[in-house]
Amino acid sequence: MDSETRSYRTGDREVVLDITRDAAAFAADRGDGLLHLFVPHATAGIAILETGAGSDDDLLAALADLLPADDRWRHRHGSPGHGRSHVMPALIPPYASVPVLGGELQLGTWQSVCLVDLNVDNEVREVRFSFLAG
Repeated sequence: MDSETRSYRTGDREVVLDITRDAAAFAADRGDGLLHLFVPHATAGIAILETGAGSDDDLLAALADLLPADDRWRHRHGSPGHGRSHVMPALIPPYASVPVLGGELQLGTWQSVCLVDLNVDNEVREVRFSFLAG
């Protein structure tokens, strides 16, 4: 298995960050197999969705509706509503797998691989890219 970790600056705002280019670059020239992405954080996730046409903003809006940034959360350290960031990975898991054929991601036409981060207290996130040869 071939693996590497990359860092991403998500800043101090909620974000759906498209990392498809990095995923494709990591998988390139590796033949057939499976690309597995993992976020080693308790408050971030990986999603496969359309971006750039409003779906990324729609996802953040849906998460705001499902997980409001208020004082209802028992996990209370950090910024107001921080506890919701710890619940989010139950909805958007910290991992995803993408088939790779001939070194190319087998995503649908409108699919992108995205890092989802609601935690405004941590500016930098890591994603582990692992390739399992087929």
